[in-house]
Amino acid sequence: MAVTLSERAAKHVANYIAKRGKGVGVRLGVRTSGCSGMAYKLEFADEIEPDDITFESHGVTVLIDPKSLPYLEGTELDYAREGLNEGFKFNNPNVKDQCGCGESFNV
Repeated sequence: MAVTLSERAAKHVANYIAKRGKGVGVRLGVRTSGCSGMAYKLEFADEIEPDDITFESHGVTVLIDPKSLPYLEGTELDYAREGLNEGFKFNNPNVKDQCGCGESFNV
């Protein structure tokens, strides 16, 4: 299985990297945190680390560390605008439960 970006998310990432003037893609991961156990990490990557697992989605490179991959396999990262709020949204088929605010999850 792969980790993908929606077309909207890929466009947002590509535009942001172009504005920054540097970057090779977006790095996704998970960390222990929150009331449900795990939280997502998202950052722009300036280089590919030797142990990174890479995926290509709509022309954007997605980088994932090996420890996070089992929790993120099959995930699609979307970029959504809802009213005055906008941001990235993780559509993760592995999530069994998440906290009320949506900041943390467990599998």
